[in-house]
Amino acid sequence: MRKSLARSVCVAALATVLGSASAMANDELQKMSGDPSQWVMPLGNYSSQRFSELKQINTRTAKNLHPVWTFSTGVLRGHEGGPLVIGDTMYISTPFPNTVFALDLNNNGRILWKYEPKQDPNVIPVMCCDTVNRGVAYGDGMIFLHQADTTLVALDAKTGKVVWSVKDGDPIGKGETGTSAPLVVKDKVLVGISGGEFGIMGRMTAYNIKDGSKAWTAYSSGPDNMIMFDPNKTTELGKPVGANSSLATWQGDQWKNGGGGTWGWISYDPKLNLVYYGSGNPGTWNPTQRPGDNKWSMTIFARDPDTGMAKWVYQMTPHDQWDYDGVNEMILADTEVHGKMTHALVHFDRNGFAYVLDRATGKLLQANKYDPAVNWASKIDLATGRPVLVDKYGPGVQGADHNTKGVCPAALGSKDEQPSTYSPITHVFYVPTNHVCMDYEPFKVSYTAGQPFVGATLSMYPPPGQSNLGNFIAYDVNQGRILWSDPETFSVWSGALSTAGGVVAYGTLDGYLKVVDAKSGHLLYKFKTPSGIIGNVNTFTHDGKQYLAVLSGVGGWAGIGMAAGLTEDTAGLGAVGAYKQLSNYTQLGGVLTVFGLSN
Repeated sequence: MRKSLARSVCVAALATVLGSASAMANDELQKMSGDPSQWVMPLGNYSSQRFSELKQINTRTAKNLHPVWTFSTGVLRGHEGGPLVIGDTMYISTPFPNTVFALDLNNNGRILWKYEPKQDPNVIPVMCCDTVNRGVAYGDGMIFLHQADTTLVALDAKTGKVVWSVKDGDPIGKGETGTSAPLVVKDKVLVGISGGEFGIMGRMTAYNIKDGSKAWTAYSSGPDNMIMFDPNKTTELGKPVGANSSLATWQGDQWKNGGGGTWGWISYDPKLNLVYYGSGNPGTWNPTQRPGDNKWSMTIFARDPDTGMAKWVYQMTPHDQWDYDGVNEMILADTEVHGKMTHALVHFDRNGFAYVLDRATGKLLQANKYDPAVNWASKIDLATGRPVLVDKYGPGVQGADHNTKGVCPAALGSKDEQPSTYSPITHVFYVPTNHVCMDYEPFKVSYTAGQPFVGATLSMYPPPGQSNLGNFIAYDVNQGRILWSDPETFSVWSGALSTAGGVVAYGTLDGYLKVVDAKSGHLLYKFKTPSGIIGNVNTFTHDGKQYLAVLSGVGGWAGIGMAAGLTEDTAGLGAVGAYKQLSNYTQLGGVLTVFGLSN
């Protein structure tokens, strides 16, 4: 009896110590994210602002930028995501096979270690829209990678040795894959799942950082216990969602292959202790087969990271008819909205509307178009939160086997996963956008586990009378309008960076790194890298000097034709035709380029 009691006390004490150690380690992570000399999280910090206080590279000096060293990844598919910088080491990950490199900043990127996972190549054809990986995360002395085969692996940051690994899904049997960047929050590492085009059940999962054991899983659709809702406390637009809020919006058991993938970015507010992320398209792409709002696909979730319970939700595109996934980044910014200082969550959605919500309550404050071409809805009703639809552009309204033409934006959205940046100095959001429309013809499809569950044929092209497929814009949420817009030949599929130097940097699909004036959009510097850029620009200092870093390597949905060797205009879920001229401007090849200033 005494031995059992003593053992229990020791176990409890050990658990307390380990828990405190994890909490302290991740308090350290939060502190590290405030050091502009490093880049310690996928989007810079928990707020996902992608802003740096560094200012050696500024409106005056940007013209003196030049490449100082490069590194080839040896992989030819699309390179999304970007490097982390922890102390004197840079960490990058590649598309499949998801090699991780630790590079020595003291020696122009000498390889300190590399991790080469062994994965079944049969995962490749299951991955929608290229074999991308959006980067690694850091915490508690470990690097976390979400592999294509859904394995979440923790690597010792100094040696690259595997500390633990856990399988998060079933790629071959169900079509579940891993493309997203994890996020470390306190004593947990959070990771989403891809596979909406295979009728998976989307979810967010939290694993304990110490040993990889599962802490909680919250699904996007299903009964309350699976989606982790309290029907009386979880709210949408300030009102309790009620019991079985998801089940009531699906026909029969369709929620069981309801999609709602969570392959986008995750943000965190330490003061509110809430994590924010979005869910993707419902399965299938044929809306006539799944009547109802299909909750909670296309939704912003605010959850307690300790328990997984949802505090509030907001569904942006009920009964999605266009594949307007809601997974884009949630930027947490304290900024003016209609002249009032607001603790805001700002989200530039695939559907072409810029949403502004109170991040504590989920109250919808603003929703305006950020591309003038958007036509599927005339506006968002702020009282109900629902879009006011234009039936002419609703494939579900027109019916199956009818080709609905001229829908703007196309399925890849007015913006896809490529993250925006917010400058707390200018109070402006800088947004990489697509400027693409589509024809959309749904058709009947049956669900088979592990097989594509799409049910639509798409074609994509620029808006009528225009030729550019992208714009890089400055957007003011206080006024709810675009301040300036720089047109680009192709979609801007690169994550942007803003700095205290008054500059904004981004990459182009045809391969240019560009640095522009934050106030005017005026071009200050450009350099053509070896391949198209769909990676995210980062900045850091080493030996007191500021650098920019970006991965080039064309691919992703916009570049899927080149990456996967597709030629039919409707291939690549409709993207190939729109970007068929891209091969005249760039070629495949993964390269990291680091830029510095001339002495």
